[in-house]
Amino acid sequence: MKLHFCLPFLLFFNCFWAQTIEVGANKPIKTIKEAIALAKSGDTITVYKGVYQEGNIIVDKKIILQGKNFPILDGQSKVEVLSIKADSVVVSGFKVINSGYASLNDPCGIKIYNKTGVVIKDNVLENNFFGIYVQKGTNCIIKNNTISAHQKEEQRIGNGIHCWKSENLQITANKISGHRDGIYFEFVSNSVIWRNISTANIRYGLHFMFSNDDAYISNVFKNNGAGVAVMFTKNVKMFNNYFEENWGDAAYGLLLKEISDSYIIGNKFIRNTSGIYMEGTSRVQLEKNIFKDNGWGMKIQASCMDNQIAFNNFLANTFDISTNGSLVLNHFNNNYWDKYEGYDLNRDGIGDVPFHPLSLFAVITENNPSAMLLFRSFMITLLDKSEKILPSITPDNFVDETPEMKSLQL
Repeated sequence: MKLHFCLPFLLFFNCFWAQTIEVGANKPIKTIKEAIALAKSGDTITVYKGVYQEGNIIVDKKIILQGKNFPILDGQSKVEVLSIKADSVVVSGFKVINSGYASLNDPCGIKIYNKTGVVIKDNVLENNFFGIYVQKGTNCIIKNNTISAHQKEEQRIGNGIHCWKSENLQITANKISGHRDGIYFEFVSNSVIWRNISTANIRYGLHFMFSNDDAYISNVFKNNGAGVAVMFTKNVKMFNNYFEENWGDAAYGLLLKEISDSYIIGNKFIRNTSGIYMEGTSRVQLEKNIFKDNGWGMKIQASCMDNQIAFNNFLANTFDISTNGSLVLNHFNNNYWDKYEGYDLNRDGIGDVPFHPLSLFAVITENNPSAMLLFRSFMITLLDKSEKILPSITPDNFVDETPEMKSLQL
């Protein structure tokens, strides 16, 4: 009974003694570092509009650091701007600019060092080497930040949001552009990337390496060097994302390399060089996706097996499918192919004739890219028509036995 009586009193006591420290040109406290030195765990530091050039600011106490009207934290191209070295810190409402550049210690706009429960939200970060960096973080939230840089060479810039050896992260509603990779995960597990917009990044909009049991949902990856790369990873859920206008000789909407036991459902691949490129990919379920206006809808290398490709729409792609081998160990079912010319006599909505989505010319150009010079020529049209009548080179088992007659409503 005594313990129950004391707990509310202690909570009130702690809240009562938590204080707000104000920082600004017209305030008694002029610098953020001075305010942090004065603060105690649980305090709030409110920073008013102005330019703060204080070198590397280290937050080593559990505090709320909030900006009013986006005060500027300027690293003057010399240092890491804000270093978080305490649990449960909240940073919001700042404009963080001009971190230093270094290839060894990766200076950042904001970096979290081995901490739990840190929240970085509602900030603007510009012209930093790395934008926000989470190192061995747990249960951290990176939300509603705008992160941009303007370098043209990937060696001169880091990633927008970089996460390493972390778990249970939430990366939500951020806008990232102009970095090497928009979002980068390495050895990150049980985390969610949701509703972010990653555009015009030099390499990838999102890059996974050795990161299992994650999900990325309802994001936009547009006009990057390549959209998303998922490598050496398993059990990734990829739902309802947009992969758009990722063009280039080695550009893909989605690159899958050595991944397994994952789900690609409800995504849109529109105007990419290749919608999906798959290499060493196994037991992946691809359903209810739209492939439209791509150079190649999907490139499936011979090293892929046991992938289920079903209930997708393939619309106005130059080539729907391409491969570099003759052995096909993947399964196509109930997809809609706008190039299908079959019939449906029993009117059940399923074509009575199987569809072979791999054209002879796609096989030729896979091994001889210069053959694309002949694309749309009469000779190539005749070659493809002949191959459909008398298949000789394309694999017999590269086939959708149950093609849909109408575009699926996805």
